[in-house]
Amino acid sequence: MHTRIHTGDNPYQCSQCDKSFTKLSFLKSHNRIHNGRKPYQCIYCNKYFTQKSNLDRHTNIHTGEKFYQCSHCDKSFTQKDHLKSHTKIHTRTGEKLYQCKHCDKSFSGKSIKSHTRLHTGEKPYQCSQCDKSFTYNSILKRHNMIHTGEKPYQCSQCDKSFAVSSTLKTHTRIHTAEKPYQCDQCDKSYTVKSNLENHIRIHTGEKPYQCSYCNKPYTQKGNLKSHIKIHTGEKPYQCGQCDKSFSRIGVLKIHTRIHTGEKPYQCSHCDKTFSYKSSHTRHIKILQRQHSYTATEKQMDTKISDTYCLSESKVEVKREQCDSETSETDCLSEIKIEVKEEPIDMYE
Repeated sequence: MHTRIHTGDNPYQCSQCDKSFTKLSFLKSHNRIHNGRKPYQCIYCNKYFTQKSNLDRHTNIHTGEKFYQCSHCDKSFTQKDHLKSHTKIHTRTGEKLYQCKHCDKSFSGKSIKSHTRLHTGEKPYQCSQCDKSFTYNSILKRHNMIHTGEKPYQCSQCDKSFAVSSTLKTHTRIHTAEKPYQCDQCDKSYTVKSNLENHIRIHTGEKPYQCSYCNKPYTQKGNLKSHIKIHTGEKPYQCGQCDKSFSRIGVLKIHTRIHTGEKPYQCSHCDKTFSYKSSHTRHIKILQRQHSYTATEKQMDTKISDTYCLSESKVEVKREQCDSETSETDCLSEIKIEVKEEPIDMYE
């Protein structure tokens, strides 16, 4: 059987095309292309594959295992072809490099074409399901997952899944509380580098994003986009349960709680929950004021009891439905709150 590699003998002929193979097992695997049979199923996302090797490679996406180690540096990869592409960085010393006409970077023959698109704005990869186009094929593939709903990257600590591995990595920091991006001018740190970059503008005062209608400047591009909708009147985010629409998805999410009754903000001292973060913050401040009013002689060492939080603090909140098209803070500024405070003996 091994000698067929040298002789070129391929006795196993496919009956549906002109391909032939040295082994029967190779022919069986090949036949699945024609009959559509996919016997190998992923235990993480139920995706099927024609070949076990493809399943093994796909499984690495979920497990994060990187078997392919670069011999020149400490990088490792989940797929062998990714390692091969990476290795060229180290081994292409004798390869002819081409200078970019628009900047001082140099690339190999294929890479220079891809790089040049950044300067020319060319986007040759068109999505077949919408009108979007992309500079690179890899970005198009990632975009297609929006249409297919495919999210192969599963969080091991909750039920969320993601289309891109980098998004999963960022999400994981919610569980680990890791904030690797530290501001060098204050003690704040962030899970995402872009959030740090936006924060630094508070210190520098830089506002690079300017409104073309009224020249108002902004530190963040997202804030400018939201602001422009005030001029255009655009409200693309429609409530699925009533006829209201909003200019920002965040405001729609807040509005939806009117219909769902969702109260995601839980008091850590009692079992009260709140629909809005600002309501939760206000509730905590009321407790803190009552705490400071009654604990003037002794330092509080114990947590506020359930009885204190539920029975003793008498808070009456009258909410008026927010019809304004603003952020949560602005929206909730219309909420009227009446507080009846009574002296409480914390040590009875």
